[in-house]
Amino acid sequence: MSGQQDRKFIVQAGGQLTGSFRVPGDKSISHRSIMLGSLAEGVTEISGFLEGEDALATLAAFRAMGVKIDGPTDGKVTVHGVGMHGLKAPENDVYVGNSGTSIRLLSGLLAGQSFDVTMSGDKSLSGRPMRRVTDPLALMGANIDSADGKPPLTIHGGHKLKAIEYDLPMASAQVKSCLLLAGMYAEGTTSVTEPAPTRDHTERMLQGMGYPVVVHGNRISIQGGGKLTATSIDVPGDISSATFFMVGAAIAPGSDITLQHVGINPTRTGVINILKQMGADISLSNEAVTGGEPVADIRVRYAPLSGIEIPQDQVPLAIDEFPAIFIAAACAEGRTVLTGAEELRVKESDRIQVMADGLQALGIDAQPTSDGMIIEGGIIGSGEVDGHGDHRIAMSFAMAALQAGGAIQINDCANVATSFPNFVELATHCGLQIDAFDV
Repeated sequence: MSGQQDRKFIVQAGGQLTGSFRVPGDKSISHRSIMLGSLAEGVTEISGFLEGEDALATLAAFRAMGVKIDGPTDGKVTVHGVGMHGLKAPENDVYVGNSGTSIRLLSGLLAGQSFDVTMSGDKSLSGRPMRRVTDPLALMGANIDSADGKPPLTIHGGHKLKAIEYDLPMASAQVKSCLLLAGMYAEGTTSVTEPAPTRDHTERMLQGMGYPVVVHGNRISIQGGGKLTATSIDVPGDISSATFFMVGAAIAPGSDITLQHVGINPTRTGVINILKQMGADISLSNEAVTGGEPVADIRVRYAPLSGIEIPQDQVPLAIDEFPAIFIAAACAEGRTVLTGAEELRVKESDRIQVMADGLQALGIDAQPTSDGMIIEGGIIGSGEVDGHGDHRIAMSFAMAALQAGGAIQINDCANVATSFPNFVELATHCGLQIDAFDV
């Protein structure tokens, strides 16, 4: 839970989504723009920055380590880089709230510094596994204390890092990015091999700031001792945030929306591929590349959906979007089967169990499995579900009301502010009948 009081959503049944609008900036790119901008030489100008709690936690962390950062004002941030070795020891522990990206990526970056740092988070983050980053960092020579493999993490500075060749045991962009950031401070060439492609925002931004990264198939390598040069970064709309509206429009008859300037990085477009395979009417226009990242306008019109077996190769490309995809599956004709997604059990919540519980509470036959779910499409009823402090769960069930037989109440929604601060306003604007209440 974040520091604020709790919230609940009550969403009336029915309606449709219409209009053309832009969703908040991409969270992954917002995080990385602050991190790499802080370590760059020169001034990095960022536009489209996501002013949600997670990305602001990263911003606050670098301010605490002596980086001058102006903003954010209307998505604009100016980062006065201090260079690779210009960070200073923070006076207090660095608190990263609910942000798994912040704590995991910062672990790699801070392992190469000369000072000690302790990073802590909220209750949800304090239960998330960190050995997946601390174990390989230890192989590089980092000295990190944890609470039995979980936050808080204390990173002891002043240890010389050495390059490693590491095979990721699971597809994880956070672990890959953590090791590449540590690799900038290591002696030699650090290589990470992934079992399946994951989002490559770190590699793209490193290259955009003049730090060479070699990508050879599924192996990514970086040599220590380089430098970053400041640049301008235009953060595209977050496809994860766009997903809720894509699913809403796909399931609600009469819907027709256009989501403007959304990032369509090929490592993130699993949700588009999956929804299209289910029969969704999705088209792209105004395709362009900004700051090394491909963007487009995404138009979604209602079309009947059919259940599918979700292709294994799309799972890592849609890992954050599955809560919303489960809602599409609940509204589809027939059965949808997801396998190979055990990573969902260690997100902000156990997204497999929490989504299954919520769907069952609304009358849908949803059977959780160890690595996925089997959903029989049906008729969503009214009822009450628990968001479990997980922003994506709350927003997914909000969209389910478009096809529900009655109102849906969603509890524990305060963390929607971590990734999508204006969700309620934007959803209301395009046709969702949603009210938020502080409790």
